[in-house]
Amino acid sequence: MNRRDSLLALSVMVIWGVNFLAIEWGLRDVPPLLFAALRFVAVLVPAIFLVARPQVSWWTLAGVGLFMSAGQFGFVYAAMEAGLPPGIAALVLQAQVVFTIVIAAGVLRELPTPVQALGIVVAALGLAIVGTGRGGDVTVTALLLCLAGAFSWAIGNVVARAAKAPGGLGVTVWSALFVPLPLIAVSLLVEGPERVSDALTGIGWEAIASTVFTAGISSLLGYGIFNSLLARNPAHLVVPWVLVVPPVAMVAAWIAFGDRPNTDELAGGAVMLLGVLVALRPPATTRVESPAPALVQLPDSV
Repeated sequence: MNRRDSLLALSVMVIWGVNFLAIEWGLRDVPPLLFAALRFVAVLVPAIFLVARPQVSWWTLAGVGLFMSAGQFGFVYAAMEAGLPPGIAALVLQAQVVFTIVIAAGVLRELPTPVQALGIVVAALGLAIVGTGRGGDVTVTALLLCLAGAFSWAIGNVVARAAKAPGGLGVTVWSALFVPLPLIAVSLLVEGPERVSDALTGIGWEAIASTVFTAGISSLLGYGIFNSLLARNPAHLVVPWVLVVPPVAMVAAWIAFGDRPNTDELAGGAVMLLGVLVALRPPATTRVESPAPALVQLPDSV
């Protein structure tokens, strides 16, 4: 990657890291499942009238939308409302890399290399350190909800991989067709009609600004730039940049909200990111068919 593309990649990672703060901000006024639904309404309209439908089946778009978007963000938003700090949420979400490799091995028979298997073990160890050494405000429920989001993201990755879906903006936009209604339905069941109604009638400018940032800046602009980088550079040079997101989110949350991670969270996070970096390493003899690109075929990683 040249200097220009490296700066673009870094800019996107900063956007995606700060995006977790925007989510935290919006959750103060809107319940999590409803807020996730509003985000994807904003992703969908008006972009669906401007972006051509990708050449994949409706089943693939539905799978990507339900697992990568609705499942991932429904769980992650709920985890953050349950007390998971933005920086820790960004970190734990990277467990999707491990889940993706494991699921792809079982479903698609894409067996990890010994080096990738080592990365999975190291990442799992780091995650265990984070889980056992988490701060007092981080409940087991919040941590498990975020892991459920990472697992849902991984399933969506495998769906996209199996269908050989392109990782372009078209998939991001058109898969969003299948996101708002399921999230709204679950929101009405879990969060209740009264809470949903109160949130919609009393929505403030903070939630609106957060939705615009998460949908317009993070999803559409961020992925527009990121996919252009993937088009110009080998995936193994672009994908590892995603690991910059958790440190950015941690530092930003520390500055903005005073969410200072403890020593165990920092140590475990460093070990986990090291393991993920190793797991992302493509096989030496196979660059095009490496599973690494599938790890970033998502509507929005943050």
